[in-house]
Amino acid sequence: MVAFTNFAIAALAGYAAAHPGEKHDAHKMKRELVARDNAAQLGARSLASCSNSASSQALKARSIKRRANAVKNIRQKRGIKAPARKDKRTLEDLQKWEAVNHNMSGTYNYDMFTSIEEVFSGNTSCILAPEITNGPYYVVGEKMRSNVKEALYCDGIDLFLEVQYIDTNTCEPIPAVAVDIWNCNATGTYSGIATEGNYATGGYNSTYLRGIQLTDGDGVVSFETIFPGHYGGRAVHTHLLSHNNAQVMPNGTISVWNSPVSHIGQLFWPEDLRAEVEATYPYNTNTVALTTNDEDMWSILSADASFDPIPQWVYLGDDISDGLFAWIQIGINGSADYTEDEYYGVAAYLDAEGGHSTGYTIGGGGNGTGNGTTPSGTPSGSLSSALPSSSSA
Repeated sequence: MVAFTNFAIAALAGYAAAHPGEKHDAHKMKRELVARDNAAQLGARSLASCSNSASSQALKARSIKRRANAVKNIRQKRGIKAPARKDKRTLEDLQKWEAVNHNMSGTYNYDMFTSIEEVFSGNTSCILAPEITNGPYYVVGEKMRSNVKEALYCDGIDLFLEVQYIDTNTCEPIPAVAVDIWNCNATGTYSGIATEGNYATGGYNSTYLRGIQLTDGDGVVSFETIFPGHYGGRAVHTHLLSHNNAQVMPNGTISVWNSPVSHIGQLFWPEDLRAEVEATYPYNTNTVALTTNDEDMWSILSADASFDPIPQWVYLGDDISDGLFAWIQIGINGSADYTEDEYYGVAAYLDAEGGHSTGYTIGGGGNGTGNGTTPSGTPSGSLSSALPSSSSA
């Protein structure tokens, strides 16, 4: 595990308000780090005990084929004929957990798919921390869609992201998991919120770079989004949050009513890839000070020998502007429920009338609505397909 050094403690204390509205206690976060490390190690051992089963190997074979075909189809659809770039990452300046080479482009051959096993197999021991703050920007009731890009505020490097959820107890895929994805745009602004320091045009009614889907029989969801930009106090990251046993409603939305929160996580990206992306427009118009992975308080909580918060990825062509295809397998306890965790909170919700704030902020504050519970004065039933039933949401 990454050692919790004095530098790390200082970093936690220094980034006590990374998201606008967040409040954190460094020593409490240290205790959580130890607890989450123990949980991840248990999950890793569980996965190791069943990873060689016939069903697990069959799932791996299907995943390799699916990812290879996805890249092939994206390239054909976009008319990309140049071979994918084959350069490797520079690893010397990264922490040990970052030193894993997640760039699989160096062994990728589009024409023959040589080394297909090496390229498109997932990190089957990958376990994200069982609970990492979703920040004060989680919105329920988002559109059920795979392409979360919209006409405005979504310029940037295209990112095709595949996420696969595996039960750490059985190594079996978990179907019907409702997976929310959201990240800021190229210049560091989230949709769906109107928080001081991070105002979105359209405020709570905006929905760009947000969406939700149900995992298929192989536990997989795929999103088309953009590589996220950065904002003050946080390294570049992508948010994921999952509810088990969710249902598609007659109106086409996904209900998370009474659905357990099975995972709260953030994906991080290598510094060299981030630098390459941010040299392009419109990322290069962002004048906000950058926070690296090593300086980010939540990457400290995410990274461990037992769980890896960086997806594997390949270039789609010979230039970063052609986009990226990335994938990650997330090992979770299929019976876990983090609904009552203080870091799970609903900042806003969407219904037929638009977006609404709950007043929720990490660590306290807001308008007295706790962890994103139904705000007073909300019409009866308007959240029945959006908010969990728990009093602390």
